[in-house]
Parts: sequence; structure tokens; C-alpha cells
Amino acid sequence: MAQTMGRQPVSNAPIGIFDSGVGGLTVARAVMERLPNEAIVYFGDTARVPYGVKSAQTIRRYAAEITRFLLQQEVKLLIIACNSMAAVAADTVAGLAAGVPVLDVIDAGARAAAEMTRRRAVAVIGTMATVDSGAYARRIHAYAPDVRVHAWACPLFVPLVEEGWVDHPVTEQVAREYLAPLTSEAVDTLVLGCTHYPLLKPLLRRVAGPDVALVDSAVAVAEAAAQVLAEQALLRREAAAPQHHFYVSDKPPRFHTLAERFLARSLPEVERVVLEG
Repeated sequence: MAQTMGRQPVSNAPIGIFDSGVGGLTVARAVMERLPNEAIVYFGDTARVPYGVKSAQTIRRYAAEITRFLLQQEVKLLIIACNSMAAVAADTVAGLAAGVPVLDVIDAGARAAAEMTRRRAVAVIGTMATVDSGAYARRIHAYAPDVRVHAWACPLFVPLVEEGWVDHPVTEQVAREYLAPLTSEAVDTLVLGCTHYPLLKPLLRRVAGPDVALVDSAVAVAEAAAQVLAEQALLRREAAAPQHHFYVSDKPPRFHTLAERFLARSLPEVERVVLEG
């Protein structure tokens, strides 16, 4: 979804990306790879993670606080990189955006899945909050009403990724348990509905098998960002290398360590900020 009324963004401003913690760094990485000339301001709400088990009302309140902070950084585009926030708070963010375009991983992933499936059968895996919201099914059906959508929560994946066990035998065993329904439901497209899950892509591709296509919402939303910036003449024009800034609500050192793993590159200093309601 894109909100485009109000304040006019400028092309050399940064892109704002936010998540409940470190998972949205997969989106940041995809944006860096797709749009290497763009600067990024990233916020991870590490003091209040995980969002997947919180109420919709609480998630909306947190999303509003983060949106206000990023708008203060004068970003030209907002990307909701947290599936739990995108599921229940996308309208809240768009309502506060004041003319800044807003994209989210659910809409981008849903559109990609609707275009990709051939058997018209899609599975979505994510957090409990994302699955319970039904947001992926609604968005997929908005693009392709005839597609059957199956969704289930995979809560163990997040801690396994943050532990660094992205290709561990334990993680593969867990994945085989979680993905067992793929065969019985004749699914041909699997949406990775949590921003941690792209780090498991090689393992999930192996477990799901060659007949199941994986939809990485991080890649999909990065492509959507490139399209929106080009359409609105907001691509960065400066020749100098972009400067990225990373903010968290707690524990910058731990975030820094995990972020370098997620981004596969060295990171500048991470700053802690206290959000105001």
C-alpha cells in the first residue's frame, strides 16, 4: 500500500525501514542490493520484541511511535519490514505518513505469490500474530480470488535463526515437521511470512522440494520500493556513497552482532533511542 498525499519527499532523503527487532534487516539487505545508491534509516524495536505474541492494539501503538520517529528523520519512503506490524498496523502507518509513500512486506509478498502460483495453491508461514490476522490470505485474494491459501505459524524458526542455526540438523528437523502439510495440500508456492525466514531459504528450499517455489517478501518489497521511487522521481541522485543509520530501543551491542550476520557486512555504530508515544 502506498500513501502519497501531504508532505512532498525529496529524492536525496533516506528510506525508512522498521521492524520489531533484527528480522527486518533481511529487508534492509534486499534494499541495499536492489538500490545500492540509497541511504537507509533502520529502526528495530529490540526493547519490545517479539511482536508476534502481542495484541493488535499494542502492535498498532508501537507502529505509530516508530512511524513518528522515522518521519522525524525526514525519510522519503517507509517500509514496514515486520509482518506482524504489516498484518494489523499498515493503515495506522499510512494514516501518519503525511505524504511519504508506505510499502509493506505482506502486500509485496502476496502480490508475488498470486503471480507465481500455477496450481492456485499457496502456503504462508509466519508468526502467530501474522497467521491469526489472515492478512496474507486477504491480500492474496485481492490479487487472485481463486487461489487457495493455507497458513500456519512456525514459532521456533525465529530463535533458531537468531542463534545462528540456519543450516543446523535441529532446524532441518523442525522445518520438516512444519512443512509436512505442503504435500497433502498440493501447494506449489510457499510465502516466507516472517523477515527472519529468508536466512533459512537454502534449508527451506531443500525441505520443501523442487516443485515448491519460495516467495521472499524482502526481495519483493525491495523491488516494489525501486518501482515506487522511480515512478515518483525519488531515486537518490548524489554520487557519494550512501550513509546508513541504525537505531534500536535496547541493547545496541547485541543488535550490532546480529545485524552484521543478517547483512553480511560491517555496520556503523548502532544508536539507542527512547520512543515517545
